[in-house]
Amino acid sequence: MKFTKMHGCGNDYVYVNCFEETVDDRPALARLVSDRHFGVGGDGLICICPSDKADFAMDMYNADGSCAQMCGNGIRCVAKYVYERGMTDKTVIDVETGAGVKTLWLNVENGVVESVRVCMGQPEFKAEKIPVLTDGESFINQPMEVGGMQWNVTAVSVGNPHAVVFVDNVDWLDLPTIGPLFENCPLFPERINTEFVQVIDRTTLKMRVWERGSGETWACGTGTCATVAAMTELGICPAGEDVHVQLRGGELTIRVLPGNELRMTGAAETVCEGTANV
Repeated sequence: MKFTKMHGCGNDYVYVNCFEETVDDRPALARLVSDRHFGVGGDGLICICPSDKADFAMDMYNADGSCAQMCGNGIRCVAKYVYERGMTDKTVIDVETGAGVKTLWLNVENGVVESVRVCMGQPEFKAEKIPVLTDGESFINQPMEVGGMQWNVTAVSVGNPHAVVFVDNVDWLDLPTIGPLFENCPLFPERINTEFVQVIDRTTLKMRVWERGSGETWACGTGTCATVAAMTELGICPAGEDVHVQLRGGELTIRVLPGNELRMTGAAETVCEGTANV
């Protein structure tokens, strides 16, 4: 089976072109190739597939084999893959995901996709839609006790569930300890992706992320969008302006547009290609 490893801000996945390859057990393949010691190594598996709703479809799995609805970094890599391999000549494409069809604008220079802008849709703050088990209609800047400590948490969905948590300094976090406690907290029946956020100024944030099913990743596109949506809802970041989010693997730019639409801009990179004996 041929594969390509790609990343967006260090959020790396193994990509398989299912126009050419057949994968019978995608969850098992995700677990196999994601292993950083015995596999290719990555945060999961993304299959690029035909779609009857869009130009392409993205079927993705976390490193533990669980199905994931959407990945902002992953979808930018899909755009780079299909354009640079001649699967499309369009610089505006639609990609079907588990969170709906997303529109992407490709910035192409000399045949190379240098960056991709993605319309990520609108954030959802209704607790039952995220979901969060709470008596309130939403869960915004609410106190929670996790791991024996108090945290202020805002829950939001951008096609997948996120908990945005304020911290004074993201570098001091013991994320391997606290991350799983948030992920598996009973308050979140479908588990949760958790973003720990330090405010630098009104248009600059610093973030670390613990993704359900994958652990700490170097970036999370949907998590970055969820973070800026939460910060805008709380009046910390401005709507209609670019907000720069610093991640372990690089920087993403998010803007909340009129109508609460989220727009994400960032790069995508190819790491390597190869053949796996599976």
